[in-house]
Amino acid sequence: MGEVRFTKMHGAGNDFVMLDLRDGSLEPDQALTSLLGDRHKGVGADQIISIELPRDPSTVARYRIWNSDGSTSQQCGNGARCVAAWVERALGYLGEFKLESPAGIHAVTSLGDGKYRIAMGVPEFVPAAIPLHGFADTALTYDAQGVTFSAVSMGNPHAVVVVDDVDTADVDGIGRRLQTSPEFPESVNVGFAQVINRSHAKLRVFERGVGETLACGSGACAAAVSLMRLGLVDRAVAMELPGGVLEIEWPADDASVAMTGPTAFVFEGVLDD
Repeated sequence: MGEVRFTKMHGAGNDFVMLDLRDGSLEPDQALTSLLGDRHKGVGADQIISIELPRDPSTVARYRIWNSDGSTSQQCGNGARCVAAWVERALGYLGEFKLESPAGIHAVTSLGDGKYRIAMGVPEFVPAAIPLHGFADTALTYDAQGVTFSAVSMGNPHAVVVVDDVDTADVDGIGRRLQTSPEFPESVNVGFAQVINRSHAKLRVFERGVGETLACGSGACAAAVSLMRLGLVDRAVAMELPGGVLEIEWPADDASVAMTGPTAFVFEGVLDD
């Protein structure tokens, strides 16, 4: 493997190992990404994110995502903000720019003090596109495995369960049940949302390939738009996760979801075999 230089970052407690792969000298495999994500034998992180040369000329950088178990992911909202912060510091891009992810192109606005707004794309509710098997029509909620949930894709699949109290919700049990159910052939990120008032909700997320995390950006977007469709919150809502608060706006059904939140650099390092 040789030396692998990295930057450790987090967004609202959702932590990442960032790899600068713009020179194309390294292609991460499952063994490397699993090692980097291992909190006992490696660096430790929820996800590993590569920063690469852009393919789309309208963007300043491309990124890819691996979960801590070495599996790949299509989207990561907190990770996207950390990529934005990394790009701003390393490459000098300021104000507004675009990033390229496996899920598409994302407009970024730097707000100062480590905060960024990311355009996360238009949510997809058609079951086949999530993918959610066994259901032909778009619905507000579905029932499977003894659980009532909303389903949405934010570039990756999400199931959102509305609960009375996130602190007592069976996050691990229900999360694992839905993640291994045949209704979600690509597994699923499972969010547990508690409405506090029309502009504030609390959320815990059980991520595929990771387990419960302190924060999940795409999960916060998925939960927010699900609660909005159910008429439980307004079109702008603060999603309070264990690691911090993410501000989610969805001005119209055909509009992109905007997510605003913090980022932080933790340390730089070298992993050497």
